[in-house]
Amino acid sequence: MTITTTETPAPARTRTRQSRSNGAGAQGLRTIGLYALAVLIGLVVWQLLAMKYGSSLVASPQETLSAARELAADGTLGNSVIASSRRILIGWGLGVVVGAPVGLLIGQIRIVRQLLEPYTEFFRFIPPVAFVTLAVVWLGIGESSKVVLIFYTAVFIVTLNTSAGVMAVNESKLRAAASLGAGRRQILQRVVLPSTVPYIVTGARLAMGNSFLTIVSAEIVAAQVGLGSLIWTSRNYGRIDWVFVGIITLGILGLVYDRVLRLIASRVLRKYGAKV
Repeated sequence: MTITTTETPAPARTRTRQSRSNGAGAQGLRTIGLYALAVLIGLVVWQLLAMKYGSSLVASPQETLSAARELAADGTLGNSVIASSRRILIGWGLGVVVGAPVGLLIGQIRIVRQLLEPYTEFFRFIPPVAFVTLAVVWLGIGESSKVVLIFYTAVFIVTLNTSAGVMAVNESKLRAAASLGAGRRQILQRVVLPSTVPYIVTGARLAMGNSFLTIVSAEIVAAQVGLGSLIWTSRNYGRIDWVFVGIITLGILGLVYDRVLRLIASRVLRKYGAKV
């Protein structure tokens, strides 16, 4: 009996790869073009609003750019970005490091969930801005108060997303692993944790966004440097253009951090189904 196998010729495979590469390149150019168009439309709308309401209410793109150069020249903008970034990354990082294990425990162990659920359900409804005054009184006006507020913002979001991921694991997978002789630790490492990774990544992204919301209120009350402090100081001096610089810088910084987080998650955690 003769078995005939059909193999795609090498030139055909090369053409297929080239067509896929060309298709991916065209898609990338199209995406960049759409982003550029969206930014252009936003700048036009911004300019029209500035022309309508005047520079005392809405700084134009040109005025904002000039103010950004001014703040960058004397180091104010750079120092503010560094200070706010440091506080956000430390507080957010601690929130992820603490929130993920706690969420795994809450989702896996019923007694832990029953003990901690009253606190998670209570504190997650209290906004961090409500604790700004207490944080300053208890921890002073140094870095600790800002970091703790951002940690408070992040930890509950990560905890709830992680616990939701644990409880969403298919029961049949757990039973199959147990029937094959896997212990609780093995089930956690081989079944629960891989299934929960996408939820942890989503919680980390949401926590990052909320950390940017918290940093402004924290720095307005007790900070000499930072983007929140820059926005508040600009308001006191009546510099609307500086306010616009601070707001836009926050947006750009958040966009960059989220993109970096998504890139790292998609590269490092792809095998766990972390698609972002």
